[in-house]
Amino acid sequence: MRARALALRIIRQFARDRRTLALLFLAPLLVLTLMYFVFNGQEVKPDIGTVNYPEAWQEKLDQAGAHVHSYSSSAEAEVALRDGKLDALLTTEGNQPSLRLEGSDPSKSKAALLLIQQALQQEIRIDQTSSAFSAKLLVSYEHGEGKLTSFDSFGPVLVGFFSFFFVFLLAGVAFLREKTTGTMERLMATPIRRYEIVSGYLIGFGVFTILQATLIALYSIHVLGLYMDGSIWLVLLTNFLLSLVALTLGTLLSSFAGTEFQIIQFIPIVIVPQVFFSGLFNLDAMNPWLQKLSYVMPLYYGADAMRGIMLRGERFADIQLNIYVLLAFSIAFILLNIASLKKQRAF
Repeated sequence: MRARALALRIIRQFARDRRTLALLFLAPLLVLTLMYFVFNGQEVKPDIGTVNYPEAWQEKLDQAGAHVHSYSSSAEAEVALRDGKLDALLTTEGNQPSLRLEGSDPSKSKAALLLIQQALQQEIRIDQTSSAFSAKLLVSYEHGEGKLTSFDSFGPVLVGFFSFFFVFLLAGVAFLREKTTGTMERLMATPIRRYEIVSGYLIGFGVFTILQATLIALYSIHVLGLYMDGSIWLVLLTNFLLSLVALTLGTLLSSFAGTEFQIIQFIPIVIVPQVFFSGLFNLDAMNPWLQKLSYVMPLYYGADAMRGIMLRGERFADIQLNIYVLLAFSIAFILLNIASLKKQRAF
């Protein structure tokens, strides 16, 4: 009888908690639906550029499943390759054909190399060493020199993700604890203004956010040996801004939670969907309408900037859009944090 009474109490408690019920029944369906669209998207075709290549060869590449882009000059094609618009570039110098792979994504490089080998196996032979024979295709890399591993490719995304995830969790739980212990209520009874409360908490939490973002980035690069081709200062800046977004978002969502468990409930809704759009999965394989969801995901911009810096050696001018978007997210969440305090005290 006592076990029955306890079970009934738990059932009633869950029945009254609509947020928990939504997490229990709707969140798994949301994640599964996203996974369905991610893994059942369109076929990804390599983007291959050509300069003064025989039209018959281009047709074979197209029939093999490549997006072929023809350029009139090598300079124009090389710019497209550096900007990441091409996965590979086929050129000729004299009678010597050569292939230059973009290289920042090993899986795309291998796919492009295999497709070219299969499509043009009668015309050329793949050779990754220097050769004087025109029958062989010389292979070189724009980034990574062909030495990048899968961890090197996904590592920048993981650095940003772990910074984002743990700061979000820390901020949400810590800020909620300030409310549940009565600290926030006592602060609201003083003349301190809302923006001062938000600023104080962000600065306090921000100190540890900077330390964590720095530790994760330096450990990944110098201890784990993650490939690094750009400026460490840009990596730290991007990682800090990504953590700042997580900090402001975590404190904002804590306003809608009554317990620490409810903070955890936001993870499948707020964090998990961002993983699918962060770069760990090929966005090009998703349906176009689904790809547009990435534009409202802070992790997408942070991960894109991190990959650009670490894998392609991009400078601030190349990643400035991502930086400004992360700043905009942070400012928006800060303003929403200030507004959320209005319901507790009117000025």
